[in-house]
Amino acid sequence: MRASKKRQWGAVVFGIAVVVLVWHYKLPSEDDAVMAASKLAAVGAGVAGAAGGGSSAGPHIAGCPVFPADNVWNTPVDTLKKDKRSDDYVQHMEPTAPLHPSFGVDPGNGIPITIIKAGRPRIPIQFEYADESDPGHYPTPDGALIEGGPTAPDDADRHIIMIDENRCLLTELYAMVKQPDGSWKGGAGVKLDMTSNAIRPDGKTSTDAAGMAILPGLVRYDEVAAGEIKHAIRFTTRKTQRAYIWPARHFASRITDPAYPPMGQRFRLRADYDISKFSKENQVILKALKKYGMILADNGAPWFLIGEPDKRWSDDDLHKLTMVKGADFEAVDESDWQMLPDSGRVDPVALK
Repeated sequence: MRASKKRQWGAVVFGIAVVVLVWHYKLPSEDDAVMAASKLAAVGAGVAGAAGGGSSAGPHIAGCPVFPADNVWNTPVDTLKKDKRSDDYVQHMEPTAPLHPSFGVDPGNGIPITIIKAGRPRIPIQFEYADESDPGHYPTPDGALIEGGPTAPDDADRHIIMIDENRCLLTELYAMVKQPDGSWKGGAGVKLDMTSNAIRPDGKTSTDAAGMAILPGLVRYDEVAAGEIKHAIRFTTRKTQRAYIWPARHFASRITDPAYPPMGQRFRLRADYDISKFSKENQVILKALKKYGMILADNGAPWFLIGEPDKRWSDDDLHKLTMVKGADFEAVDESDWQMLPDSGRVDPVALK
């Protein structure tokens, strides 16, 4: 009887996935199927007993916390003091350049997320930066969504992000290319416990230039649809300083001029910026930029916000975010927040 009910529920879930695919495409691709299955898992209740499941504090995905609620990514900065170097930073970050949402409807625009099961086969992966990568076997990338799509150039970022919903284990891979013999090679790979505040060792990079995880800073459609983004957002700028501040663990520049921002620098949209002219969906993003801000994670185009591609976005509406300019942001000082070495937990004493 119990097995029969499981089969019935599986049929219902499969049916929903098919409806989702047919609604968007008459001929869904393999990537569409993976995306649809991941979406169903991401908005579900998760596995009973999974770490972090059932808590409303902080962001969640697939029943797992996207790190604890007291993690630096998930802590508001709207009451922090403006950083003393803020004006210098903004002036060196192209202040007239627009805020740019680097995500949207196109599956190739943004960094996708794949929800996986604990029983997924694990394989060895050959990494170019093996000394910067976590040891051991990794969940196989076969069938997972790749940044830029499976035909993205081999020299593209080609990130793969996988979440094991049963164990709340985050796997992030960079520059992943499948070889003719069926094996995989990549730039780097990291594995992170989503229930923990542990961060990379000091001086270690990750699949991101700043040595931070990518997932906690992605803008996800499900968050916007729910009416609130509960974390800082990942962003890039063209030139950075040869320095990094917590929670970043690594720099990616030769510039020693302190007028340029270091990796890990936090910015927020000014409190007096009027967001009433924007759509409800865009206001959710802009409110998050005021409350949680954004963290400098990589070198790239100026003021580029990174998110997850999703067919439910409205590209025309997202484009209106370009009305916001770099000069509308300010750097904040969170230098008193770090509590312990190699931890992303914010010191609660500093918040009083």
